[in-house]
Amino acid sequence: MKVVEEQTLAARNPAYADSTKRTRVRYVVLSMLLVATILNYVDRSALGIVAPSLSKSLSLNKMQMGELFAAFGFAYSIALVPGGVLTDVLGSRLAYALSLVGWSFATLTQGLATGYHMLLGSRLATGAMEAPAFPSNARAVTLWFPARERGFATSVYVMGQYIGTPLFTGLLLWISAAYGWRTVFFVTGGFGILFSLIWYWVYRDPHRHAGVNAAEMEYINEGSTAARKPREKFDWRMALKLLSYRQILAICLGKFCNNTLLVFFTTWFMTYLIEARHMSMIKVGIFQALPFIGATIGILAAGSLSDFFIRRGVSISTARKAPLIIGTLLGASIVLVNFVESNEVVIAILTVAFFAQGVGSMSWAAVSEIAPRQYVGLTSSITSLAANIAGVTTPLMIGYITQHTGHFYWALNLMGAICLLGTLSYSVLLGKLSRIEL
Repeated sequence: MKVVEEQTLAARNPAYADSTKRTRVRYVVLSMLLVATILNYVDRSALGIVAPSLSKSLSLNKMQMGELFAAFGFAYSIALVPGGVLTDVLGSRLAYALSLVGWSFATLTQGLATGYHMLLGSRLATGAMEAPAFPSNARAVTLWFPARERGFATSVYVMGQYIGTPLFTGLLLWISAAYGWRTVFFVTGGFGILFSLIWYWVYRDPHRHAGVNAAEMEYINEGSTAARKPREKFDWRMALKLLSYRQILAICLGKFCNNTLLVFFTTWFMTYLIEARHMSMIKVGIFQALPFIGATIGILAAGSLSDFFIRRGVSISTARKAPLIIGTLLGASIVLVNFVESNEVVIAILTVAFFAQGVGSMSWAAVSEIAPRQYVGLTSSITSLAANIAGVTTPLMIGYITQHTGHFYWALNLMGAICLLGTLSYSVLLGKLSRIEL
């Protein structure tokens, strides 16, 4: 049977027959996942970057801006499960292409907004259309990488949510100042539409990719204990069945708690530096990049060390769980900013906290290890839904607390407590990681 399958693949893909040297097509795919994730987060963060000039131009108050921040998370959360289903049904190639062109067009329309309601509609559309992205990422990594490399591969594409801000915030601020805030949305949306065409043209699943040879295919499938199951007709009851598993519930709670910090840094962080710490715009421009750099280092270090320990014989369960527990626990250090006066020390603490959040974001690799192979997209979307509920609750929570207390003190304390809850979920509730067989 295996011989017949290999002959079929060799006939379909000429490069497959040449097994003298392993190809590295999986790294081309990984680079595209990274670019797509950068575009994903730049587009969702663009509103925060141009908020001062946009709110003035459209006469929007802070409460309305808070609602616009939360609108994205609301639509994104609702669409995640359908987005995962779309990924399982259509595959990463088509699902990601449709998602990219959809959210990029919605981003572009924000530049055409003439008031609150039009901008609200565009934000809702952006959130809904971005939903298939991370399920498509997880599915592609599961198909393209062996277990020993999935931690690194996951950390690379997750890194995209951290490096976009320090890389492009300065450029987008300059575009806004030179050409107006609307141009920021036109530029970011336009690049996304272009990349959607590149993705659809280049990406294929490994068994259909002409550039993959037998050696790379064998390496990708190394350690697989079961053949990949064919796609089955989707049953909505499967989502409820997955939620009955302890591992799924624990990762859902842990991801929500860990993601609370990420949402703070992508929404209220600039406001905190300016209003609570009274930093000048020059200092904000310099300091805002440091926590994001710390988070980038955190996710790369976690993925690399996790894979390293697996190669040294440490169990996949231990290697994947350790970053989740350590990172989420260390993220609670954010409360320390309430007890220091120096802005430099505040930035150092925030950098450590965001570094820890990056380490804790290795939960995507854990999802890849436990998800049923025929429902990787659905499992990813369920856990991502839990994580992105924080995209709604965090902006509203911080806005409500700061409005009624006049400062960030209790909001930061609450975020620290949420991190401790996530630590308990990963360390006590999660248990041993193992593939769910349905």
